[in-house]
Amino acid sequence: MSYKRYARHLTAWGIPALYAVVAVVAGLTFPRLESQFFPGLVVPLSINSATAICSAIASGMIALTGIVFSLAFVMVQFSSTAYSPRLALWIARDPFVKHALGVFTATFLYALAALAWVGRNSSLTVPFVSSWIVVFLLMASVGMFIGLTQRLQLLQVNSILRFAGNQGRQVIKTTYALANSVPQRFEAIEFRGMPLVQTLLHHGQPRVVQAVHIAAIMNLASVSGGVIEMVATVGDTVVELTPLLNVFGVHQPIDERKLRRGIEMGAERTFEQVPKYAIRLLVDIAIRALSPAVNDPTTAVQALDQIGDLLVHLGQRQVQIGAFRDSGGKLRLVIPFPTWDDLLRLAFGEIRTYGANSVQVMRRMNALISDLIPAVPQTRRASLEHWQMRLRDTVARSFPEGEERREASQEDRQGLGVPRQHSSEVS
Repeated sequence: MSYKRYARHLTAWGIPALYAVVAVVAGLTFPRLESQFFPGLVVPLSINSATAICSAIASGMIALTGIVFSLAFVMVQFSSTAYSPRLALWIARDPFVKHALGVFTATFLYALAALAWVGRNSSLTVPFVSSWIVVFLLMASVGMFIGLTQRLQLLQVNSILRFAGNQGRQVIKTTYALANSVPQRFEAIEFRGMPLVQTLLHHGQPRVVQAVHIAAIMNLASVSGGVIEMVATVGDTVVELTPLLNVFGVHQPIDERKLRRGIEMGAERTFEQVPKYAIRLLVDIAIRALSPAVNDPTTAVQALDQIGDLLVHLGQRQVQIGAFRDSGGKLRLVIPFPTWDDLLRLAFGEIRTYGANSVQVMRRMNALISDLIPAVPQTRRASLEHWQMRLRDTVARSFPEGEERREASQEDRQGLGVPRQHSSEVS
């Protein structure tokens, strides 16, 4: 399994600051080069007209920048309250917003620089290149603003659900496609009898394990001739003195600095390596929609659509990928990954509880599980049948009357759309 290192995003002011620096440097350089090498290249405008245009552009950019900030704050606040606070972090990181703010800043600063060169040294001409650069930046700013207004479509529930689903599908593809796995029961036989030589502990503020650099840690284990067991899995929050990993069967401890470099830590969870975070976000959206304050079971049904698709993809893959071996076939690294039962518990447990009184949600979950059973290998169907029985028990408790119970027990992909007619029901 390969891991694409989690890209560290620049801060909210980092990208605009870079644009500002480039604009200042260009504003101080281009007019000088233009006046020195192309003194006859001018724009047929009067000094007063050019001054008025540059002044209007510079002052207008300040107002537009304020609007951009307002849009960004609205996007983050709305997504945090309507969907999930964890999802708001990813919307706030949208690079388009940062680049748009950078273009507005660059337009403002370069317009000021061009304004300073208009009529300089008693010249009655307007520089050609600098003037057209200001116009180009103005058009770019207009385009960015139009793009920002269209970016608000990301706040629609369908777009949010597709975003989380796409992230999960990408993680499933990259995490499980190339993974070498052995059943978990063989892992304990192979390394549990080895002597425990070293335990790596976390020190410092609480952090989240965002990813494990598989190749780097496997190389350390191979060189030392031992086995490394990750105790903290991806997505875990570790605090002071929390064990991160154990080292078995080595002659001497491995350098802790090298071991720590193999574990990616951060302030919040990411989508990398484990699809549980994508499912977690979808479940969060569903149960928030099912809360009495919102009471929107249709959104929960739409979230179940994405969850069902992720489970279909997961059901076709070997999810027990926790054992990694070197080229010689020797076990070198063990990482706890969620099992099929863990994924089903995350996908169904909370939605079943909070949506127990919703006919729409019960019908959609019935259809989802029924669709999954023939889509996954035979060895995984027993877990789905178990959840099918639990769902029937939930319907029986929540809908004591016969007619309501029959309605809630039907299978319907839309929740309240076209229920499936089983052979026993067809007249």
